[in-house]
Amino acid sequence: MITSVLVANRGEIACRVFRTCHDLGIRTVAVHSDADANALHARVADASVRLPGVTPADTYLRGDLIVKAAVAAGADAVHPGYGFLSENAAFARAVQDAGLAWIGPPPSAIEAMASKTRAKRLMGIRPLTEVTEADLPVLVKAAAGGGGRGMRVVRHLADLDAELAAARAEAASAFGDGEVFVEPYVVNGRHVEVQILADTHGTVRPLGTRDCSLQRRHQKVIEEAPAPGLSAALDEEVRALAVRAARAVDYVGAGTVEFLVADGHAHFLEMNTRLQVEHPVTEAVFGVDLVAEQIRIAEGHPLEADPPPARGHAVEARLYAEDPARDWSPQTGTLHRLSVPGPVRLDTGYTDGDDIGVHYDPMLAKVVAHAPTRAEALRRLASALERAEIHGPVTNRDLLVRSLRHPEFTAARMDTGFYDRHLPGLTEQRPDPHAPLAAALADARARSGFGGWRNVPSQPQAKRYLMAGEEHEARYRHTREGLEADGVRVVHADARLVILDVDGVERKYEIARYGHQVYVNTTALTALPRFPDPAAQHAPGSLLAPMPGTVVRVADGLTAGTPVKAGEPLLWLEAMKMQHKVTAPVTGTLTDLCVAPGQQVEPGVLLAVVKEAP
Repeated sequence: MITSVLVANRGEIACRVFRTCHDLGIRTVAVHSDADANALHARVADASVRLPGVTPADTYLRGDLIVKAAVAAGADAVHPGYGFLSENAAFARAVQDAGLAWIGPPPSAIEAMASKTRAKRLMGIRPLTEVTEADLPVLVKAAAGGGGRGMRVVRHLADLDAELAAARAEAASAFGDGEVFVEPYVVNGRHVEVQILADTHGTVRPLGTRDCSLQRRHQKVIEEAPAPGLSAALDEEVRALAVRAARAVDYVGAGTVEFLVADGHAHFLEMNTRLQVEHPVTEAVFGVDLVAEQIRIAEGHPLEADPPPARGHAVEARLYAEDPARDWSPQTGTLHRLSVPGPVRLDTGYTDGDDIGVHYDPMLAKVVAHAPTRAEALRRLASALERAEIHGPVTNRDLLVRSLRHPEFTAARMDTGFYDRHLPGLTEQRPDPHAPLAAALADARARSGFGGWRNVPSQPQAKRYLMAGEEHEARYRHTREGLEADGVRVVHADARLVILDVDGVERKYEIARYGHQVYVNTTALTALPRFPDPAAQHAPGSLLAPMPGTVVRVADGLTAGTPVKAGEPLLWLEAMKMQHKVTAPVTGTLTDLCVAPGQQVEPGVLLAVVKEAP
């Protein structure tokens, strides 16, 4: 019987596995990098072992260090979570060789399926070896990876070599394996997958379907179970293919078989020999704990004779610290507040006051709603996200809410091209026009104290805020009766709550303040100084770092004086295991290149200057 489990992972998945272990009475052990020394997963575990360093290659990808940590901490089993080493057969063998239980499939099954090229050959599919114009578009894909890393769509043959190089670099950074392959790219298909459970007694059970079609950069954003709108025949086909894939490699444990569904046909993509990020929607629908099932299977117990019945519908949204309107750029900073009202499930590796760094995936949390019908589940999840308090880095919250309410999605007519078609509308800035006024009134009330107004200036007061990238000025005046503002009636104002009468409707504004950052309900504002700082101005054509990260590459031959074209890639930044291109804003001449490969940069740092051609 397993008594102590080390989770060879971090963040949300480590916290999620620990939760089940605590429920089962199993002692927990965390590993953490130096960047994660104060991370939630390290704090909630019964014991924690340091992995010196901050990059994945130095820490969470070091299987040798993790095995030593498990032995030193007295763990008798290792759970890999997902990502990092979860699909690494050599790591699984090292765990077993150390006399520890491996809570996952046999190394031979991982070996057969962890490489997508081998998995496809096993299912009778061969990747492309020579790409021609007739094959386009194609998808470059990491053989050992997942989560959208090491994946590139190539629509022009001239771009293939550059995209292969970028995919290899990204895959090597994220998974320690730079092998990539090329396959045909199915445009606007649906991403459907089947959850598998298999025990050591020969039982293989498909546990329903999931739809994960809403993706950005080939990484899932919203998932649901069951997959809506599948015909009975197609549903049966994908389940049968999933069982076939599992039996082909003598699979044991929890796994997922993924398909791209187009024109009524299912195309095998891969088998993930691990737990998926989206596993909570299956848990909600079937009323099971998949981590508990993994542990029971690792202990040698058979699956129950009768599979649990499916009930209702579940939807999961991944909350990311990223800006969808700026090429999904990851965001960093302090997460001051994260609170999502029920009745929903919140899986997260962060709590109030934690820092969001540059080294790991930008996912903050997964929010899951379950209801008797799909429509009710969508409404419940959208409402919870809309009312959530998320104070800190920019997130994709608004995108999630609008996606869940989009008519194409509510009618289950979505596919993997959803964001390609709808991103501009889903990311359109729609801030509350009265938010700056509410912030200014709360600030005035806070500065005047809580015992009444200290003075009664006759002149209107003004305060400036940056909201949705634009400057706004809020004007108000003190009177003997309190506060007045043009156009609205101030019903109530204190440091944390403002109530405004707008055209006869009283609207409530809850205020939270963290230095110059102010949150008015869900609208983020930055209080601006009375006089702007001249040093903050940059010359026209200045390229500023959109995120913190590392300069990993500069375009070949790029130096001051080089002519460039608008949209031409100039350099690449790596942040949170993804590479991001920085392109020329205009056609002209590069007059200054301020960074070099290997250099760490913070947001707003000057990278280069391009002078526009006359």
